[in-house]
Amino acid sequence: MKTSLIITTYNRPDALALVLESAFEQVVLPDEILVADDGSRSETADLCREMAAQSPVPLIHCWQEDKGFRLARVRNLAISRCIGEYIVMIDGDMILNENFVKDHVTFSKKSCFAQGSRVLISKEKTQDALVNSNWRFGFFSAGISNRMNALRSSFLRWMLSGMKEKIEGVRGANMAFWKNDVELVNGFNEEFVGWGREDSEFVVRLFNSGVKRRNLKFGAVAFHLFHGSDNKDNTSEFLTENEDLLKKAQERKLKRCYFGLESHNKKSNRNH
Repeated sequence: MKTSLIITTYNRPDALALVLESAFEQVVLPDEILVADDGSRSETADLCREMAAQSPVPLIHCWQEDKGFRLARVRNLAISRCIGEYIVMIDGDMILNENFVKDHVTFSKKSCFAQGSRVLISKEKTQDALVNSNWRFGFFSAGISNRMNALRSSFLRWMLSGMKEKIEGVRGANMAFWKNDVELVNGFNEEFVGWGREDSEFVVRLFNSGVKRRNLKFGAVAFHLFHGSDNKDNTSEFLTENEDLLKKAQERKLKRCYFGLESHNKKSNRNH
């Protein structure tokens, strides 16, 4: 089984550098790493070129023009270029435990997606990590909250991970799914512009298509660097429209979106 790791980012190359370092040190490496870049300045492209030279697997920079917060579209762009049958997706400020990919691969199950959790790093500890290029965090590290999410245990994972049929707690910051399931629902809905609810609407369509949710506990540990709102995180302007799109998918039991992955797949096929 080939596995692709997608890392979404926007104008935060210092954090992305730490995330990539942690990805390079995985016990089980993905077959490729794709940086899904929602219009960052040239510093991010420069970083990707530099780190591609030291990456143990192909590192692909997928960039789109900055036209506001278009997370759904850049995710589809990266997914269209994936060679992996199984896709692990994280945000560009999530530092990975060395067993992160291994845990997701071991936990994978057909016709299911996995929802992981995150450990929150304080503002002070984040600043220290960025200044000193420290990406090694663990259960006993200072400056972290919700510490139980930093505990990795095969036994507890087996005991306490389970199915869930609701969208509460859905976060694309630590999620894994089969590429054919994503293609089934036409990927993320690119009608979502601006922050909020694109993850939930995507999961609603997965549910409507028969794909189940499995919560991955005590494994796939990831440490979330602190950040404030960036200039594309405008909840007040777009959230109402995004809530309406989510409600539409729920009420109409939609299985596919109209503006989604398909258009990128067609372009990708033409390029090959």
